[in-house]
Amino acid sequence: MAGWRTIGIIGGMGPAATADFMTRLVVAADAGGDAEHPRILVDCNPHVPDRNAARAGTGPSPGPVLAAMAQGLVAQGAEVLAMPCNAAHGWADAVRAAVAVPFVDMIAAAVAQAQALAPRRVGLLAVGATLDAQLYQDRLSALGIAICECDRRVVQPLVTRIKGGDTGPAVRAAMAAEAARLVAAGADIIIAACTEVPLVLGQTDVAVSLIDATAALVRATVTAARLSA
Repeated sequence: MAGWRTIGIIGGMGPAATADFMTRLVVAADAGGDAEHPRILVDCNPHVPDRNAARAGTGPSPGPVLAAMAQGLVAQGAEVLAMPCNAAHGWADAVRAAVAVPFVDMIAAAVAQAQALAPRRVGLLAVGATLDAQLYQDRLSALGIAICECDRRVVQPLVTRIKGGDTGPAVRAAMAAEAARLVAAGADIIIAACTEVPLVLGQTDVAVSLIDATAALVRATVTAARLSA
């Protein structure tokens, strides 16, 4: 389509987070009508091997499945790829090796947004696979920024409940409480480093700046997909 490269979404991790990402892409396109939106191809595959199990060594790697999804999207015409799952970026190299089109790095986008705020310490709300892969810690540490990790024993069950459709008051309150604990521990910004977190946590729930990794990926994807005038 004139004005845009075709966007391919490697999704399904989980489905609600993928739908949230796509909805935000539609809004971010700032289109005046149907014909001004980008073409978006979506592979919403909830059967990608579990990232937490893979990182823990108790399950198969999702890398081959993610690579196959990327290849399928490119074969259908995708010219830019995005993957709205932080933990899956632990296998981003498998995607990059499988295709020649640009892959938008969600972690890099969120870290860049955080860096612009010049934080001293960043609090991470993430699942075990993201934390264990050091996806954010390595990049933030390289910038001289300290990290305060969430309690995965709190966040992981909450994410599981969100994936199951529970976005009610109890889940929202518990996620906000964990964010508050990170702030009390010295975090001057929080990164919602799991795509389920923004489904229950917003800026008004946090006393410091909240970096929404999904929102950061949306902005970076729109930039990568928009053709120069």
